[in-house]
Amino acid sequence: MRDLADSIESMEQLASVWRVMVLDRDPRADVRDLPGIAVRWADCGFAFWNCVTLTDVGADAGLVKQRLNEAAEVMRSKEQSGFLWVFEDLLDDEARAVLGEAAGEAGLAYAFPGTGMAGDLLPLPEPVHPELTFARVSDDELLRAYADINSRAYGFPLEDGRDGLATSSLWKSEVHAYLGLRDGTPVSCAATVAAQGRLFVMMVATDPEWERRGYGEAVTRKALYEGGRATGLTRATLHATAAGAPVYPRIGFEPNSPMRFYSLKG
Repeated sequence: MRDLADSIESMEQLASVWRVMVLDRDPRADVRDLPGIAVRWADCGFAFWNCVTLTDVGADAGLVKQRLNEAAEVMRSKEQSGFLWVFEDLLDDEARAVLGEAAGEAGLAYAFPGTGMAGDLLPLPEPVHPELTFARVSDDELLRAYADINSRAYGFPLEDGRDGLATSSLWKSEVHAYLGLRDGTPVSCAATVAAQGRLFVMMVATDPEWERRGYGEAVTRKALYEGGRATGLTRATLHATAAGAPVYPRIGFEPNSPMRFYSLKG
């Protein structure tokens, strides 16, 4: 029997943080908690702010098929595209075995993998990098640079990232969002925000031109250091993409649930 505590924590962190983020983007955003499904959908151009996730614990194959169809219907009702996030460890073994087939039958296409991670790792020493200085996002220009790095890193049009972030006041106040600057030019970014007694790491990205230089790890450490110093929190959580998954264990994170992201077909 798997210990699901960390996987449940990971799912609940998503539901908690994304509620705040999508309501910051649009106070009228869809943030319903349905049976077995959390809807966190701003219906904006930034696809990561359009999110549905499954919340049942120990769901069997029949229930997962039902939830996938229900989630797909929610997604079809929206104007903008987004993702269904599935935390695999919250499914029973039979449900995990049929997940791909059931998703296809529901009209969903596999998009990319992820991994939930957490660790009791704070406080961290103040980070340094020989090629970077750090700047907290405190004005519209810096926030736009943050959005643009994410867009370039994830292959979104610049206007989509700006649609998600560039009008936010929350990101210039309560979120500990930092840019890594090389010779004054923003090249990497990371943010932390307090949620349910944890420090949640989000929207970590490096401009593709400057990858594999340790910039992403350095700015993540900076966001954790400053967020931890401001809040006093000691536990941190995040959801890693495949690119980030090898980086975070070096900081002290431990993987918990593997994740799958799905979008609507065609």
